[in-house]
Amino acid sequence: MFKGFFHSKRSNTVSLLEIVSMSTEALWSNKLRTGLTMLGVIIGIASVIAITSVGQGVQKGTEQQIQSLGPDIVQVIAGSARSGNIRQGLGSTSTLTWADAKAIAKQAPSAKIVSAYLQRSIQVVYKGQNDSVPVYGTDLNYPAARDIHVQTGRYFTQQELDTAKSVAVIGTTVQSTFFEDDVNPIGQKIRIRGEAYEVIGITESKGAQGGIDRDDVVYIPLTTMSARIVGNNALSGVSVNVILVKAADQSQLDAAQFQLTNILRLRHNIYPPEPDDFRIINQADIISTFTNVVGLFTVMVVAIAGISLVVGGIGIANIMLVSVVERTREIGIRKAVGATNTAILNQFLAEAIMISTFGGCIGMGSGIAIAAVASMIFKFPFVISTLSVVIGFGLSFIVGLTAGVIPAQNAAKLDPITALRSD
Repeated sequence: MFKGFFHSKRSNTVSLLEIVSMSTEALWSNKLRTGLTMLGVIIGIASVIAITSVGQGVQKGTEQQIQSLGPDIVQVIAGSARSGNIRQGLGSTSTLTWADAKAIAKQAPSAKIVSAYLQRSIQVVYKGQNDSVPVYGTDLNYPAARDIHVQTGRYFTQQELDTAKSVAVIGTTVQSTFFEDDVNPIGQKIRIRGEAYEVIGITESKGAQGGIDRDDVVYIPLTTMSARIVGNNALSGVSVNVILVKAADQSQLDAAQFQLTNILRLRHNIYPPEPDDFRIINQADIISTFTNVVGLFTVMVVAIAGISLVVGGIGIANIMLVSVVERTREIGIRKAVGATNTAILNQFLAEAIMISTFGGCIGMGSGIAIAAVASMIFKFPFVISTLSVVIGFGLSFIVGLTAGVIPAQNAAKLDPITALRSD
């Protein structure tokens, strides 16, 4: 350990390699203390990277889910019913009708595709097997509005919609749930609310997004859904939960929203200051709002995680100060054989920087591993920000340098005679 300092007596310089070697030996000889000192830095860096990654992954996953529904889509949702002073969820009352959707298609210049649907979660049965599946009653425009394609068979026809036929198009998850691999679902009969529906098509897989399986679905004609399952037709026609309006392009969303509001308020005889009996949701606004909220939340949590780094830096400073006291006699011997104040200062700074840098590397690996596991468990994209890794590593270096300055200066200033006399 003293080889470098005997050399320094001759040249008054100590190489970087010698400083690193002696610092490593000093840290390795106190493995438990070194490990505990690193812990604060490890937790801080791991927290910063993992939280940043999870926040960005959730944000990206939600954006993908919203984008998959159509970035150029405006949703008109039926109003909420009231029970006493309690307002129920949106779509809980029949304030929208299929006729409203048809009027929008004719009167709104910004509307490229208009579709209306009813949705309920219903028990579907096939040969003794049963499962609760989202069942959508749709019109013929729904596949185009939601970018849905039939891979086997077909979607229902205008005649089947007009005559409320008992036909169904199923998603791939429903197919795998009810039918064996060697069974062709086309032509088979599934039962919904006790009535048999012939399977006429299977949609292409859309995958799971945000924890929602978009292939676990059954589509039937809107008229069939309204008449045989929901049974709550509005006085003015077939009631629907949602009207989808696909604009010509994303820049037309605001115009479409303005036109829809005016058309529906006139049709529903709503005049100022009466509130709307429907709600319009702009997909672009959802993406923007969610991105801002997640961004602010991530910044807040990362700031809190940064406190761990401060605590870790204080821990390094404390341990290094204790180390100076414990190694006073050693420092005196080194100075007696020729070690300069600069050499002592550099060694203690090197020890502090090595502790924080190694801790930072372990923290980065831990943070990335935590983010990867979280993305697999909660099904959102795995995203690692290069900036967060660089910042994390830089912070760990700065913490070590800052925390090591005062202890290193104290060690360098020790008088060798006084140090040699210490017990």
